[in-house]
Amino acid sequence: MASDLEFVEFVVDQIANAGTITYRKMFGEYALYCSGKVVALICDNKIFIKPTSGGKNFIGDVISAAAYHGAKPSFLIEDKVDDREWFSELIRITANELPEPKPKKKVLLRGKIKNNKFK
Repeated sequence: MASDLEFVEFVVDQIANAGTITYRKMFGEYALYCSGKVVALICDNKIFIKPTSGGKNFIGDVISAAAYHGAKPSFLIEDKVDDREWFSELIRITANELPEPKPKKKVLLRGKIKNNKFK
């Protein structure tokens, strides 16, 4: 079952104070970004936060679950989604502990290097 866009937009609104929040649809589900870093997945209208030590300390009693079959365990957030301040703080903590995204690799096209653009 795919996640509802309405639920995704609700979550994005709840964590808007955490930084620059964006989302991207992927295979019927959604990835949530904070300042360019993937901090969470929304799958089947459930929120899975990328695990960090700071996030674990902040949450306390963590529920770990895989967002989809074969995925690494994440922190499943169920009962605190309505607490905007708590949820935003968790996203801030998670984003601060995650590494910066790797720069996109250049693509080799017909013997010439292009920056992921077809000409």
